[in-house]
Formats: sequence, structure tokens, C-alpha cells
Amino acid sequence: MERYKHYTDASRIILPVVDVLIIFGAFRLTGFFVFDSWEFNSYYPFFFAIFGLLWWILSKEYANIYRIDRLITYPEKLLYLIRTFLIHAGLVLAGAMLFNTEWLMVRYLVLVYSLSVVGVALGRFLLAFGYRVYCTRIARAHTNFIIVGAGNSGQELHRFLESHDPIGNKFLGFFTDEQVNGNLKSLVKGSVADLKEFCSKTQVDEIYFAMPLDQRELIEDLSRFADDHFLSFRIVPDFSGTVRQDVNVYFYDHMPILTIRNEPLGMRTNQAMKRLFDLFFSLTIIVTVFPVVMGMLGLLIKLDSPGPIFFKQLRPGKRNQLFPCYKLRTMQANHGQTELQATKNDMRITRIGKYLRKYNLDELPQFFNVLMGQMSVVGPRPNMLSQLEEYSKHIRTYQMRHAVTPGITGYAQVNGYRGETREAGTMEKRVEYDLKYVQNWSFGLDMKIIFQTVWNMVRGEKNAY
Repeated sequence: MERYKHYTDASRIILPVVDVLIIFGAFRLTGFFVFDSWEFNSYYPFFFAIFGLLWWILSKEYANIYRIDRLITYPEKLLYLIRTFLIHAGLVLAGAMLFNTEWLMVRYLVLVYSLSVVGVALGRFLLAFGYRVYCTRIARAHTNFIIVGAGNSGQELHRFLESHDPIGNKFLGFFTDEQVNGNLKSLVKGSVADLKEFCSKTQVDEIYFAMPLDQRELIEDLSRFADDHFLSFRIVPDFSGTVRQDVNVYFYDHMPILTIRNEPLGMRTNQAMKRLFDLFFSLTIIVTVFPVVMGMLGLLIKLDSPGPIFFKQLRPGKRNQLFPCYKLRTMQANHGQTELQATKNDMRITRIGKYLRKYNLDELPQFFNVLMGQMSVVGPRPNMLSQLEEYSKHIRTYQMRHAVTPGITGYAQVNGYRGETREAGTMEKRVEYDLKYVQNWSFGLDMKIIFQTVWNMVRGEKNAY
């Protein structure tokens, strides 16, 4: 890894200069194609200065575009370059619109970017290819390494180095005291106690420690041994082995932050995307569906039984904050048992209410809750207060489902866990699916749940009563 560190120190200075020279060439070439002249005058030198300076600033921010070592693949290099150029183009266009620069011709700008992207990408790949040829055929240098620990962290490191740099890094084996099976067994060279003897008989350059960090004495012992024998000692933290749970690592600048749970909706960009979709979807339903359907359903409810059309009940939302959850009334008015869960053949349910519940039509007013930000289109269903109090006592993870905004439909519902929860284990399974949703949220998962909900509405649900 030292190879990469020293290389980036030089590349962050040298390669931006090369890039700016390539971009300058793109400007001159574009001038020839557009104006049929090699002259570089008027406002174009100023435009080039802004263009090149902005690229220089962004290149410092996105350092990966200057990695040509073998630990980063060609597709990854191209992805980093395209991402940086897109941000660059967005900033240039935003500045052009802000200052109303009419001279910024579309054809000129498109050609400049096209030539710049091709030139910079081609130059980067040629440098990367030359670097690989030098390392493999001229210098013929590779690093012999061993890994202490054959857990998840050790196996992931082995797979990464083998797939990204199989020539530059030569794996000699695992050293672990744990029992291993399958193909991994052939890669284990001995126990941790055998490591020092192995290093004294074999040319080893790097030792990777991939075991829980609570083994302080072992870390210090191996570190001293590496220093005494001129070996590089690296630590690949096995955080899951340390805290005995799966963890996720995020970086704020260069500072690693650990979280025990994966929380995609804890990121503001994901929150904003989900909220924008909620607003768009709820407004679409309210404007297109409500004028026709709500009037008809309201009339049927009134004709079927006396009482109001809508039913309102306080439900716990995100972080257990109470909000008024709206539904179409499906039960007899004034039955006095609002906190009692509906059961099969429940005498409180009206004739029209059976159909409303079966096809989820009673949930339509909740799109107003979505519009007000109290609910989302997709999320864990908001249970009654009595259920919150009851299940929080004996389901330890129950409260975690309230870490996100509740939804009109949810992952548990489309997997068959809706309706009555009197049967043993039913609520536990519902909570399990809700937590899977919280920890694995994606926009695609929301779309999948919505489509499945629509399909369930068409065919009707047997557990909806």
C-alpha cells in the first residue's frame, strides 16, 4: 500500500498539470473546428482559465481520478472521471446562467467537453497501462503478504487484492486459530503461533492483521516482530468481530465513523429523494383519483351505515411522535372499541367496510398524511397506541421500526404480514420485515413494494379484514 501512498503524493501535483495542458489542447482544437482558426483570442483565454481552474479544484476534491495504481480497475477509473466531469459541467453551466453569458455557445461547449473527456481519459488509461507494464515486465516487483485471521475482514481483503492486483500482490496464506472449512482450508498455513516461524523461513513483505481489535497484546507482539524483521504491519479492523454485530463504516473526510446498523434513510440525500417522490405521488393521487373515487366511496359509506365518512385515530409515527391518521370509516360509528384490533368476522365492520379493507381503499385518505409529511407512501405501517405499549415490552427491536416515517404500505404487508397479529410470532415477523426495510431501503425497493401493493389490491388480500 506504500506504493499507492507515495504515488498519489506526486500524482496530485503532476497529473493536474497534464490534464490542464490536455484541456488547453481541447480548446485550441475546438477553436479550429468551430471557427476554422488556430487563433486563441477574444474571451476564450478567460473561459479556458475558469475552465482549467475549476478542474484543478475538483481534482483536489476527487483524488481518485489521479489513481493509476493496479488496486483500482479501468471501469472504476472511467466512472470517477465521468462523475468529476459531470460536476464540472454542472458548475460551468450554472455559472453561465447566473451571469447570463450569451457568448457561451452550446456547440463550442459540447465540443470542448467531448475532446477534454476523451483526451483526459485516454491519457489516464495510457499512464495506467504503462504503470502496469513497468511493474509486471520491467521492475517485476510483487509484494508477498500474509493475513492474520480468516474471518469476514480477512476474506474480503484477500478477495480484493486477488481481484484488483493479482500480479503485484502474492498471497502466501492465512494464519488463524479458528476452524475453517471448504476451499478456505487449503489457504490456511497454520495457527497464529506458527506465523513467526513461517516468516523466518519465507520471504514475507507485509502482514495484515484482520482480527478483532480487542486483542491488544497480540497486535503489539506482531507489530514488534514486524519492526524487528523489517516487515510492514497493516491492520484491517474486524469491527464485526469486535462488537459481535454487523457494522457499517462511513468516512467524514478521512475520519472513519462506525454504525452498528445500516441506515440508508439517515442520509439527507436519500431523505430528500424519498420526500420528493412522496409529494409527487400523493399529489398525483389526490388530483387524479380523489375527485372521482372519494365521492363515490363517501356516498356508499353514508348509505351503508350512519356516521362520518372519515375516521381519525392518533398513531405513533417517526420517533413515536403522535399524529392523526386518517382512514375511510369501515366500522359502525360509536362502537367504543377504537383500540381493539379488527378480527375475522368482526361484527363492528360494515358491509361496505369489508370491501374497503380487502382492497386497501380505506387507506386512501392517508395520502393527505403523506402530503403533510406525517407519513410516507412506503414505510412500516403505523400501529395503534395499544400495540406500541404491548409489543414494546417483549419485542426488543420493536421500537427500531419507528426510526423512519411510517407508510401507507410496507415491506411486511406485501409479504403477507398484515391484519390480525393475535397468532404467536406474527408481530415478530412483521417487525422483522419492517427492520429489513429500514436497513436495506432503496428507491428501487420502494417501487417494488408499490407495484406489489397495487397487484394485491387488484386480487384482494385474504388477511385484510
